[in-house]
Amino acid sequence: MEEKQSTKKQNTLLLIGIGIALVLVAYFQFYLSNSVKEVNTEVRELIEKYNKNCPLTIQEGIRLDSVSLPEERTVQYNLTLMNVEKEKAEINIIQEEIEKSLISTAKANPGLQVFRDNDFSLIYNYYDKKKTALFKIRILPDQYK
Repeated sequence: MEEKQSTKKQNTLLLIGIGIALVLVAYFQFYLSNSVKEVNTEVRELIEKYNKNCPLTIQEGIRLDSVSLPEERTVQYNLTLMNVEKEKAEINIIQEEIEKSLISTAKANPGLQVFRDNDFSLIYNYYDKKKTALFKIRILPDQYK
């Protein structure tokens, strides 16, 4: 008889534990879902703000044409190198130098904090002055945190 009561008590405690775990999972899923929605809203507003100012010369010879969200947790910048023609330029050297600069800028730029905090990948598409694609640089979250 005591074994039945002991087993029944264990089963009851197990069910209570499972119930509490399910409630906690549901709560955290709701909380994280809302947090993701808030981040997405903040990022979308930021991108809208960028695009309202485009095209924008961000540095001599470099123009930001547009910004987008091509996939989840990825921001894409489309830029034009105003003084470069693909046929006449050493694209590999330009790409290497720009990539180094982008990584150090991404680490320090306070405007990218929301992307750092939320593990966004950054894609930079570069075009020449004739709108010919030059190269794409992808910076992963672990490269700029």
